[in-house]
Amino acid sequence: MTTETLAKDAIADYERPANVDYNNVTYQRCQFAYDHFAIPYITGKKVLDVGCGHGYGTAEMAKHAADMTGVDYSAPTVEANNARYAKAFSNLRFVQNKVPPLNFPDESFDVVTSFQFIEHLEARTEFIREAYRVLKRDGILLLSTPNVKRSLARNPFHVHEYTFDEMKSEIGSVFKSFELFGLAGNEKVETYYQKNAEWARRVLKWDIFGLHKILPASLLVKPYNFITNLMRKDLNKKVSTSPSITSNDFYLRNTDLDTTLDIFVVAKKI
Repeated sequence: MTTETLAKDAIADYERPANVDYNNVTYQRCQFAYDHFAIPYITGKKVLDVGCGHGYGTAEMAKHAADMTGVDYSAPTVEANNARYAKAFSNLRFVQNKVPPLNFPDESFDVVTSFQFIEHLEARTEFIREAYRVLKRDGILLLSTPNVKRSLARNPFHVHEYTFDEMKSEIGSVFKSFELFGLAGNEKVETYYQKNAEWARRVLKWDIFGLHKILPASLLVKPYNFITNLMRKDLNKKVSTSPSITSNDFYLRNTDLDTTLDIFVVAKKI
């Protein structure tokens, strides 16, 4: 394992958006997958949530699924999740599993969910193959990941961010039946992200040599976290509507995909 990989593993939890006031827009953007997108597919089903992080989204989905398993690479995170949620949900458990592979038998689940996770992996196609393997026939993979065309700067936590064309090619190499959608926001959301872009450009103009694109990710983690938190706190004060944004302010569309925030995938094993 390289020094860079160790650094990513040691601090990866911090990229997951906490539910605090200045993180509200990012948090609600992530919550869309759990509050809206997944529910029609997971209700009454046996579900595996890969890259579950602190488990709040997995627990939300457990309200609808018949059986729910959350997977994370971090043993302390899994232990904390089980302590927090297991008593409240008899159908929910968390297990430690560095992905890939997925440590489950073939055709074990009706649905595999993986939201804002695949961009953290080196072995991305292998993960998609593993999701396919553990799905039952007619099972569904639900996946989301940032649209790189809306990214303003390199995120040191991300190994690779996709275009829609890249995702179409990669998913299509494993699943023969799939659809792609883009996550968009209403006027309140777009106003926030316009201000976010202005803030980021003001910072990036000082990086005249483009060092954020070429330095090892491990060197960028601390400045990235500092600047990102500073930016979100500033925007939370200056964009008056940002505290009121909820997951209801986001929606999926299948047109003008390159301008959307995130890529959403629905893939079926046939």
